[in-house]
Amino acid sequence: MLGDKRILVTGAARGMGRELALEAARQGASRIGITDVDDAELAVTASLLAESGAQVRHLRADLRSTSEIRDVVAEFAGWAGGLDTLFNNAGVLDHMFTDADRTGLETLEEEVWDAVMDINLKAVWSAIKFAAPHLRASERGPSVVNAASVAGLAGTHMPAYGVSKAAVIQLTKVAAVNLAPHVRVNCYCPGAIRTPMSDAHLAAATDRPARARSMYGTHLIPRLGLPVEVARTACFLASDEASFLTGVAVPVDGGTMAWRGVHDVVAID
Repeated sequence: MLGDKRILVTGAARGMGRELALEAARQGASRIGITDVDDAELAVTASLLAESGAQVRHLRADLRSTSEIRDVVAEFAGWAGGLDTLFNNAGVLDHMFTDADRTGLETLEEEVWDAVMDINLKAVWSAIKFAAPHLRASERGPSVVNAASVAGLAGTHMPAYGVSKAAVIQLTKVAAVNLAPHVRVNCYCPGAIRTPMSDAHLAAATDRPARARSMYGTHLIPRLGLPVEVARTACFLASDEASFLTGVAVPVDGGTMAWRGVHDVVAID
């Protein structure tokens, strides 16, 4: 679906970002840029992509730095001869910056709020801003695909994360308006997905069944989603197969947003 497209993926060191880059390669993307702050894991992603035959550019970027985002976009577009799709995949959770018992609305520290907003929201805006001239110049079905979350569609116990992802959904719509008609902008909203982060979160629980219910008890499909399932949706949104879609937020959530329930018993792999 992505034949001959030049794509840039943020947060590609592991989890959904790595799988998204690999799926783009499987879908025929001609040149792939990958960014993250974790050089070691990003090198693993680059190696896997090289094995698939893709041409890869490994670009370290701290998404809290506007200048680094600007430089990475420019460097990739110069190397690839342009940019056709920007995947704003990178994201962080509140508890990645503080103790789990300090992630509530009343206990969250200002610096945690700022860190989450900088990476989950401001960096998305910055990347779109700097990518826009390159995308407008593309004749290969240019698009932006942002990572939102079901936490942006309904309330969550993580205040900064939930608000940032709701804002990403609105930013997606605003960008779709501003970049129309030539550049499409869409986002996807994952439910709970099996990644190293979610595995660690589940493994650390003293009550694993309770933690599992809190993570994916709302899924009508009673399991964690797989990164490749999210990646396929993201690649579809970037492809010419989705040429009449812009400004939409697509849930990839196992049915979470389709009902108001929680399963009493959740199977644990």
